[in-house]
Parts: sequence; C-alpha cells; structure tokens
Amino acid sequence: MNSKKAFEIKLQTETLSDFLIPYSLFLISCPTIFIYLFCGQAGLFLHMLSWVLKKFDDLSLHELYAILQLRNEVFAIEQNCVYPDLDNKDQAAYHLMGWNNDKLIAYTRIIPPDAVHQEPSIGRVVTSPSVRGQGIGRQLMENSIEHIYNIYGKTPVKISAQLYLEKFYTNLGFLPAGEVYLEDGIEHIKMVRS
Repeated sequence: MNSKKAFEIKLQTETLSDFLIPYSLFLISCPTIFIYLFCGQAGLFLHMLSWVLKKFDDLSLHELYAILQLRNEVFAIEQNCVYPDLDNKDQAAYHLMGWNNDKLIAYTRIIPPDAVHQEPSIGRVVTSPSVRGQGIGRQLMENSIEHIYNIYGKTPVKISAQLYLEKFYTNLGFLPAGEVYLEDGIEHIKMVRS
C-alpha cells in the first residue's frame, strides 16, 4: 500500500475500543509532514499531510489550479461572496499548501512586509470543508507563522480576520488591532500577533 495514501485500520478487538476516546484527535508533527490520527468508534484513520511552501513563480500549473479551486470553493461558493480573488498580490507572496495525497486541503498566502501592511501578513486562510474540525486550520496557521519567522525573522504578523473567527485567531496569539469593518460584505477585523 502506498504510504502517502490515506487508509483505514479496522479495530479487531472490542477491548481496544474501550481504550479509545471516541472522536479524539491526536497530533504528531514532523518537519515537513503532519500526521494526524482520528479515533472513532468505526476505526482508526491515518492521514498524511505534506506541507509545501513555494513562491508564486515556483508553483506548478497543477498547484496553482488547486489553490484557485480551493479558494473559489470556500470563499466564492460556500460563503456566497463575489469578490476579486485575483488581486495581483499572489505574485509577491509565498504559498503554503497542505496536501493529502494529490488533494489540496489547506492553504494560506504569506505576503511580505510593505506589500500590503508594514508587517508580513497571512491571508486567504482556507481549509477544505472535508477536513474541518480536525485541527488542520490551527496547524495551517502555526506553520504559516513559523515560515514567516524563518523568512523574515521574529516579527509581528498581521491578518484581516473574518469576525466570526476572532476567537480562533486569539487562541493563536493574535489581538484585535482596529475596528470591525466590511470587506466584500463580510465583517472583518485587523489582528496582529507580536
């Protein structure tokens, strides 16, 4: 079996399931691969995520298409928001991609300092609806912050967060840095992590 392919291990003994906490999430982090185990009553699922960071000019056509497809799926279709996704900021940015086999399931755009804000910023934070609630969003943001520190040094990081996600970002060390404002018909707030 291909080690990158997600697979299911069926539990064979009833006693083992007594030790499992249904629907618990266990995280194991590696430098470039994120493995998470999801335990539930149906079995034990192992999925392997590989994290890839690339500059715009280094993206393959397949990667660029997958990025635009995921952003469109969530921001335009799921959130029912028509907005100018192609804003000429991608070209200067780093693109962090979380792949499960050949499917892009997590993504952020890391914008350099002075391109939009004085600080480096993280934008277009998106996870596939199929993996929500499994800690992937947190892992995505932690990896994005780590990459910013590796590229630009330990510097404040700015985001424009959708207001309903303020608590999520606060738990990652971001603090509000302004008033609530509307962007493309959705309430946002600027936040900074020092």
